[in-house]
Amino acid sequence: MSRKDGVSRRDFVRSGSLVAAAFAAPSGVFSAQEAPSANEPIRLGLASYTFRDFNRTQLIGFMKQLNVFSLNAKDVKDHLPTDPLEESAALADYAATGIKLHAAGAIYFPKDEDADIRAKFEYCKRAGIGVIVAGDPTPETLPRIEKFVKEYDIRIAIHNHGPEDKVWPSPLDVLKGVKGMDPRMGCCIDVGHTVRAGTDVVQAIHEAGPRLFNMHMKDLTNFDSKESQVAVGDGIMPVRKMFEALITTKYQGFIDLEYEVHPDDPMPGVISSFAYMRGVLAGMGYPSFG
Repeated sequence: MSRKDGVSRRDFVRSGSLVAAAFAAPSGVFSAQEAPSANEPIRLGLASYTFRDFNRTQLIGFMKQLNVFSLNAKDVKDHLPTDPLEESAALADYAATGIKLHAAGAIYFPKDEDADIRAKFEYCKRAGIGVIVAGDPTPETLPRIEKFVKEYDIRIAIHNHGPEDKVWPSPLDVLKGVKGMDPRMGCCIDVGHTVRAGTDVVQAIHEAGPRLFNMHMKDLTNFDSKESQVAVGDGIMPVRKMFEALITTKYQGFIDLEYEVHPDDPMPGVISSFAYMRGVLAGMGYPSFG
């Protein structure tokens, strides 16, 4: 296996202490609104879309196994329904198990209409969520969305979707789109789509700076192929360099694993991904928080 970021899978197997650090439960849990400290600058979370074929009870069970208690929730299965009563039941289940919701999405904005946009903000307000990961707003819709950002004090993180996305292929395109707008208008960097768009993901982190509100983490073995996704650490994504860039820019959000392959049995890859990321952080001298 190739070696990158100074840590390889083989390193994990050979070093018992690194394995222990990689799989250890977080030494504490931040609330969704609490900022990371200088001693624990990277927070790991989970995109619920990873477990899109599993219901909420199963999702909660998987998160307990992973020692991850920070969730980027999506209206898929019954993870975070848009119906207020069903949403309330979901929030009660998460609260009972100590899971904190810090973002929701991807949420789509197909209509440039107040009623449709307000419903999305109300959905997140009920959940106490401070970041909306927006999937497809058009440039023409942004001024209307900005109005609701100001009213609700909820940030918008526009998600880039790679070369197939004709509007937001790269986070650099998002930054151009929100330039001059309210500082709560920003981006969610999907690292896989970013590299497929030909953008240096480390550079994108630096350029986004305070407008980076969320990250979707994944790994690829080929930066030209969407189908080459593997567990984090098994590909060629510059994970340590990304973490270093996030620390340098004082990133305040979460790094949410979005493992999109093997949807019927994602846990092996998810476990491996969190082990690798925690191991990289341990090698940098930092604990990781779920």
